[in-house]
Amino acid sequence: MADAAEPEITFERRGAVGIATLVRTKALNALTLPMVTALHRQLRAWADDPAVSRVAVRGSGGRAFCAGGDIRRIHALGQAGRLAEVMEFWREEYLLDAFVKTFPKPYVALIEGIVMGGGVGISLHGDVRVAAESYSFAMPETGIGFFPDIGATYALPRLPGRTGAYLALTGSRIGAGDALQVGLATHAVRAADFEAVLDGFARGGDIAATLADFAAAPSDSGPLVAERTTIDACFCADTVTAILERLDAAARDGSDFAARTAATIRTRSPTSLTIALAQMRRGPSLSFAQAMRAEFRLCARVMRGRDFYEGVRAVIVDKDNRPAWQPATLEAVDAAAIEAAFVDADDATPRFDGSEGPRP
Repeated sequence: MADAAEPEITFERRGAVGIATLVRTKALNALTLPMVTALHRQLRAWADDPAVSRVAVRGSGGRAFCAGGDIRRIHALGQAGRLAEVMEFWREEYLLDAFVKTFPKPYVALIEGIVMGGGVGISLHGDVRVAAESYSFAMPETGIGFFPDIGATYALPRLPGRTGAYLALTGSRIGAGDALQVGLATHAVRAADFEAVLDGFARGGDIAATLADFAAAPSDSGPLVAERTTIDACFCADTVTAILERLDAAARDGSDFAARTAATIRTRSPTSLTIALAQMRRGPSLSFAQAMRAEFRLCARVMRGRDFYEGVRAVIVDKDNRPAWQPATLEAVDAAAIEAAFVDADDATPRFDGSEGPRP
């Protein structure tokens, strides 16, 4: 728990720009429920404030923009049977992401270091994503028995080719070069220039012109560029098993990348992999709100299951990296139950259309 005198998130208005800074530095700015609701509340205030013409969100400490949600806390609550509190966090986080998607003014994320999970949710759905030289993107959820959420069902399938499916299933990290190539990032600026960029925003100048003044060469591209042909050829298959078969065939033909990728996928939760591929197949036909509703239903299912708690135990708590997934094979996963989550039924699931505010 943070000291009461040390806020987890701060807000300031500097001229024309509202600035939100995540300051949970030791935890890589991982999101807690109070941070989520505070940011949502402040964004709504800035949306109505005529003195604020744009907003910027950043992380503190230099190591991370935001490493995701506070998974340890969620794990502990779930293990204690406090499922209502677990789902309150996910609901509030997804409502925040939906408001970022619909925010009526320019929304800029200044991303230095790690951006994963919940950090992607409060950056990717905004207008401008500025990558520093240390930018490191990942959606690693299949490795902890979860699935790519925070709107990934909508966003990842819309990336070029099958790059989104590769990121969703493997959880692999990419740098600024790849992110710019596929549109996860929109600009590259050195972290040392972020303050000057904010000063430019504060003066009310054109956002694109300000960023152009500080444009930097991105880092070298990685697998999304170098291995695009293999990614597209393998990840277009209709099942995870078929993807693995294609990767194995490419590995036999001499692709070290394919061999490494197949080995990585085989360490992931079979249930999570099945969910992730369903997201990639279903996502292109869904609106953002429909995608978020599906994710909320999937989240409720996963939180009542076993793999998330086992994955967090193995990777984050005990760090033995030896999760015992249940079921242990792709063939044993109940794919029909997963598909049912994508039916946009008239149930109590929030709308996630940006209209709903944070909890009181």
